[in-house]
Amino acid sequence: MLTIQDVSFAYDKLPVLKNISFTIEQGQHIALIGASGCGKSTLLKIIYGLLHVDQGELFWNDKKLLGPLHHLVPGEENMKYLSQGFELQPYRSVSENIGQYLSNFEPKLKKDRVLELLEIVEMIDFADTKVENLSGGQKQRVALAKALAKKPELLLLDEPFHNIDNFRRSSLRRNLFRYLKRNKITSITATHDKTDILSFTDQTIVIRQGEIITKTKTQTLYQNPTDYYVASLFGEVNEIKLSSIGKESDKSILIYPHEITVNQNSGFKARIKNSYFNGSHYLIEAVFGNAIIFFDHYTKLKAPKMVGIQITDDIISKRLKL
Repeated sequence: MLTIQDVSFAYDKLPVLKNISFTIEQGQHIALIGASGCGKSTLLKIIYGLLHVDQGELFWNDKKLLGPLHHLVPGEENMKYLSQGFELQPYRSVSENIGQYLSNFEPKLKKDRVLELLEIVEMIDFADTKVENLSGGQKQRVALAKALAKKPELLLLDEPFHNIDNFRRSSLRRNLFRYLKRNKITSITATHDKTDILSFTDQTIVIRQGEIITKTKTQTLYQNPTDYYVASLFGEVNEIKLSSIGKESDKSILIYPHEITVNQNSGFKARIKNSYFNGSHYLIEAVFGNAIIFFDHYTKLKAPKMVGIQITDDIISKRLKL
């Protein structure tokens, strides 16, 4: 179990993290989200032991994590931190990089382990390729395999898929988190991509301006966002006044684009501004009242057409309970 107690951190005199406290159970997969510069990467570096904190304490399974001032080589032995810098040896092969810290006393076990990791990151065809000849996305996959090589107890991932092509990203996510679950490896993933979050993490920690504002089950947080900031981290979101849809209230509610439907019988009309093709649907930008809203629709709608829009009472009631 990872325990963080009242951790604060500043670069020089600039505060980055303020009174951070939370616990993570063994085997859990946690997402760490927030706007750029909120402190996500800094927190991962503190947990791994690359940055020293003057305030607060960290524990892994009741063992206090002392930080870089107490270790000759920074970094905790039972953890791995996958940064955005890769830290690979460019003139060695993919297999040599992955197996760098594996024992040479049992060559067959080492070879089998490297092969297993090559399969997970889908790099078997590049086993003998020098890292210097790889693309950025391929290097990221090699770095991930290298981080997994000695089966860490805690894996810290900083934007682990941002360099990887979309067509391969989905299968790599599935391979990775299936492996982590099977081996009961705890993980924390700092990311801006909601696909990293929604399908694969048990809980999500949201950071705003260096402070944790919530730690909640991922699905619950998405379905019931606490405020506009939280909802916007999952993509487009609308803040709609209830009075604009015929409700006697001065409150506003948060509505995702897929929760607004077109209903020509509705008395609430929006003027189409733009349609953006998203593959399975179009994201429609429209003017509703004095505000811009976004909603999903299965066909393209042409500007400046007027359409009726509808939000179900169930969604309204659920959001009003927040």
